[in-house]
Amino acid sequence: MAHFDTTGLEPAQEQLTADGIDVVRLGYADIIGTDRGRDVLVNRFARTVGAGVAFCRSVYGTTPRGGVVDIDGGLSDGLPDIQAFPDLATLQAVPWEPGVAHCIADLYNPDGTPSQESPRYVLRQVCEKYAELGYRPVVGPELEFYLLEESPTSDSGWKRYGEGTGNVYTSGLKGDPQNVLLSALRLLGNYGLEVISANHEFSSGQFEINLWHGEALDAADRAHRFKIAVKELARQQGHLATFMPKPFNDEGGSGYHLHFSIWSEEEQALFDDPDGADGLSDLLRHAVGGILEHAPALAAVSNPTINSYKRFGPDTLAPWLIDWGMDNRSAMVRIPPERGRASRMELRLGDASANSYLAIAGMLAAALLGIQNKTEAPEPLVGYGYDVSRSAKLPQTLGQALDALEADTEFAALLGEPFVKTFLSYKRDEIERFNTWITDWEFHEYTYHI
Repeated sequence: MAHFDTTGLEPAQEQLTADGIDVVRLGYADIIGTDRGRDVLVNRFARTVGAGVAFCRSVYGTTPRGGVVDIDGGLSDGLPDIQAFPDLATLQAVPWEPGVAHCIADLYNPDGTPSQESPRYVLRQVCEKYAELGYRPVVGPELEFYLLEESPTSDSGWKRYGEGTGNVYTSGLKGDPQNVLLSALRLLGNYGLEVISANHEFSSGQFEINLWHGEALDAADRAHRFKIAVKELARQQGHLATFMPKPFNDEGGSGYHLHFSIWSEEEQALFDDPDGADGLSDLLRHAVGGILEHAPALAAVSNPTINSYKRFGPDTLAPWLIDWGMDNRSAMVRIPPERGRASRMELRLGDASANSYLAIAGMLAAALLGIQNKTEAPEPLVGYGYDVSRSAKLPQTLGQALDALEADTEFAALLGEPFVKTFLSYKRDEIERFNTWITDWEFHEYTYHI
């Protein structure tokens, strides 16, 4: 039976009450990044959560349409529990829900051991590998999303909000006629997310809100909360925010770019080297080498849906090949032009559907293997990318990426066997369900002429 450190619960309850908070929303990320949780009344908070809050373990295997995938320790074992215990350092009042605070939970088995399928645990374990080497990984997330409004004439019931061409990198009413983005930016700025800026992205109804960089686990926590918050704020206004990678045939996809650097315990920027080629350290080059070497497996957690691979391709500004370049947005890994304390890489592989904990954990794991193995990066891309004669292709389907993850035992070991096994089971079920589903494309392609 789990025994948690409950010493901070009573003081937290008292402070919450003093701050006018009467409900704590205890939440955690499942496999696909959905926030699963429970609202807990503050007047019984310490008592309620003191032994952990029980959830069915099979929530890890719950699909977006409500099916239950039979993962290890799940359906076949009688749907046993996991225990959610609050990480009090993450308590944060929700600005648009008066009297409500959100708190991220860590997950445990009933015997007190960590639940190794938990995405937050996966990232924490990879971060500990860095700490053992005296390294501190720092990550800056960049997430794109579409905002939709209801449409009685659309087959889906939704259309792109603020339809208009050429509004990339604009702000104001021109691309955001109801000032939805401005309103969201202000509210998110008061939610402890370290939100810094926002703009209209390339496609109609597509936006980006940037988060300040931070230590990897903190960055993932903030990015996880950010996605929940954007969707909640959209619902309040009768809109739908979606982080689906490519929701439209006639517009581009939504990416999830990760800016990544490594710092020493003495606060030195370890990717910077004024004497190195291009002002970059060998450590950065080895990290890039590891990411390129393990990119097929990394795609499984960075691009985790069937739809993800419809975002890839030539001339999309989304990666298609496994390459890197200096300030080159057509490369999978871009090295921004800043040096010194701002030296970093930008991994452009991921899409907006990625679970923040897993996308960051995968990037860190691949980079760490490159550092440990002193993997040499190839020559950087010069000019516009997408030339298959110069670099290998990324996986072109989710199935190919899952096969690469299963085959890359060195990479999978850093994420943990229990997690990888659960993830593969869940995602292969997704592919099986898709392959037996009749799509609109098939109907329109075949019914009239066949």
